[in-house]
Amino acid sequence: MWRDLISGNYKDYALLKEDDAYQECYEWFWASINMDECLPKEFIEHLLELCDRIDRGEEKLIPFEDVKQLFEDLQNDEDT
Repeated sequence: MWRDLISGNYKDYALLKEDDAYQECYEWFWASINMDECLPKEFIEHLLELCDRIDRGEEKLIPFEDVKQLFEDLQNDEDT
């Protein structure tokens, strides 16, 4: 929406003939800012700590090939 607003590409934002396309785009842009999900600080800190533990080798990691095989096995079980 920001790109549409600054580039003048807001003609499709008007739904009715009497709608002001610029105003609709402008209002949708500001409304969309409030729609962005923000993660809590504690969750981000938890992820950072988890990354540090992984870097230090304190967390057991599962190889991607094992996870991929698990999903393939589960899918095959559902197909039968």
